[in-house]
Amino acid sequence: MDKIKRLDAKDQDFPNLLEKALHRDHESDDKIFDAVASIIKDVKIRKDSAVLEYTKKFDLYDVKSVTALEITGFDTALSKIDKSLLNSLEISSRRIFAYHERQVAQSWEFSDDIGVSLGQRITPLQSVGIYVPGGTASYPSSVLMNAIPAKVAGVSNITMVVPSQKGIVSEAVLAAAALSGVSRIFSIGGAQAIAALAYGTESIPRVDKIVGPGNVYVASAKKQVFGDVGIDMVAGPSEILIVCDGLTPPEWIATDLCSQAEHDPNAQSIFISPDANQLDKVEEELNRIYKQLPRWKIIKSSLEKNGVFIKVDSVDEIAKIVDVIAPEHLELSVAKPRELMSEIKNAGAVFLGRFCPEVFGDYCAGSNHVLPTSGAARFASPLGVYDFQKRTSFVECNELGASELGRISLQIANSEGLAAHAQSAKLRIK
Repeated sequence: MDKIKRLDAKDQDFPNLLEKALHRDHESDDKIFDAVASIIKDVKIRKDSAVLEYTKKFDLYDVKSVTALEITGFDTALSKIDKSLLNSLEISSRRIFAYHERQVAQSWEFSDDIGVSLGQRITPLQSVGIYVPGGTASYPSSVLMNAIPAKVAGVSNITMVVPSQKGIVSEAVLAAAALSGVSRIFSIGGAQAIAALAYGTESIPRVDKIVGPGNVYVASAKKQVFGDVGIDMVAGPSEILIVCDGLTPPEWIATDLCSQAEHDPNAQSIFISPDANQLDKVEEELNRIYKQLPRWKIIKSSLEKNGVFIKVDSVDEIAKIVDVIAPEHLELSVAKPRELMSEIKNAGAVFLGRFCPEVFGDYCAGSNHVLPTSGAARFASPLGVYDFQKRTSFVECNELGASELGRISLQIANSEGLAAHAQSAKLRIK
């Protein structure tokens, strides 16, 4: 493996060098955008017929009707998968339910001294679409993380789409759907699946919001349908930032870096330490272990292109660097991780201490693994129940309250030159 990029925080040009090192390419490929736009338009017009054609073309699955693409009785997968895997999925789902049940927002109301009642009513979305990557891969964890918060929020209709290879869908994915409360499943994928969920077809119901990860075509489709339907986020490549004080075994750090690098050649793994010797040892471990892993070519490409090691003078300066990076995953492998976390403002998910790798968050800790990427942790949050609840404000006035608010509204409306607003307010003044 080529030597991993090294930066030193004491260098005068460090901020600029760090910015260049971060894998933050937000530019979209015009060819991808145009191809996706064409698919979306086609699905909007021809509906089921277009979905069938694209499924035959991209997934090599030729059926006569979209109803043949719907997977029914998927709860039978619970008895088909390996018992130990089922046990793990059940434990994970219970932990994810328990975590997200604590996020449920409640409606509230108050009345003021002039008799005006104000409040906020919380209601669940009625229907949600979940995109689950498929084809050659199987991601039951993605099903759990996207469906369970919707179920906890009270969403009554959860439609899942998952691409298949010639109609074959992982039994583990189907079992996870059964455990999560998914309502319906269609074996379709790509931009055509996003378009079908966003606009509906004769056989596939239109939804209010679409969540879940996918490839660049899926990401582009989600961008393009946003506004006609809600989306969770447009996620970029996976990221991990590990901070260590020099006392964690180098093999642990190296393996955790590989755990993100194996996702995608565009994934980014960053390691920060005040211990130059540990930086060297971790790189040695990376070179030792990466070829032992099945996806070593992807890991090698990711680390050579996007891996970054940063030397700092002390742990004290780390928080500022972390906030600039605003990583998706942050491991604080230090003696006092909570103290350091208290100084950090920008991170999607934080894993505290030497014994808590990011992989626990991917699968079974209970927190959500759908996280903001590409620095979006500066302003965005992990997927949660709140993404599937709506907030509706309401106001109620008695005669006294209407008169009081009418006088104030009249003055402001006149100042803005809106005569109808002013007249509406004036009519309520006693």
